[in-house]
Amino acid sequence: MVTELLNDYQVILASQSPRRQHLLTELGIPFEILVNHDIEETYPEGLSKEEIPVYLAKIKARAAMPVISDKTLLITADTIVWLEGQVVNKPADHADAIRMLHSLSGNMHEVITGVCLTLPDKQHTFFASTFVYFCDLTESEISYYIDKWQPLDKAGAYGIQEWIGYIGIERIEGSYFNVMGLPVQRLYQELKSFLSV
Repeated sequence: MVTELLNDYQVILASQSPRRQHLLTELGIPFEILVNHDIEETYPEGLSKEEIPVYLAKIKARAAMPVISDKTLLITADTIVWLEGQVVNKPADHADAIRMLHSLSGNMHEVITGVCLTLPDKQHTFFASTFVYFCDLTESEISYYIDKWQPLDKAGAYGIQEWIGYIGIERIEGSYFNVMGLPVQRLYQELKSFLSV
């Protein structure tokens, strides 16, 4: 089991996302939280949609390297929403959130999470992808959700685990937890391989 493999390590999750923190807790992995607010989440032109979140997860790992000790396992992640050939970021404000949900309404988009596992002497990255299908949302549904849940901290301006997910998401293909920000089943398998080598 992964929990046994982690006995000798201090696990640090470098993320301020309460969803990632919750999901890692549910895996039964004890961890500490490191929040670094000084990371510029930009990436070079020409990266594929799968490479973007992996690149950003590696940037987050690099920023946290000064706290890595011999027995520290660092976990970093980044999630993007991909719609019609471009990244949909976190909304800048209320109006931007409304615009984003209008663009997702009645469409399929892809949620891609890149994860970076870092030990002092090695690093491993992977990504997971989920296709999300929204039904048509009304103006009042979009406004109600944004006013009540304030999803300004979420890529694409929504949380699948919130009201909008219950009423607006027709189906998904792939990991539900990936859409929340951390593909935990895949993470568990990758940790087993990474720590066993």
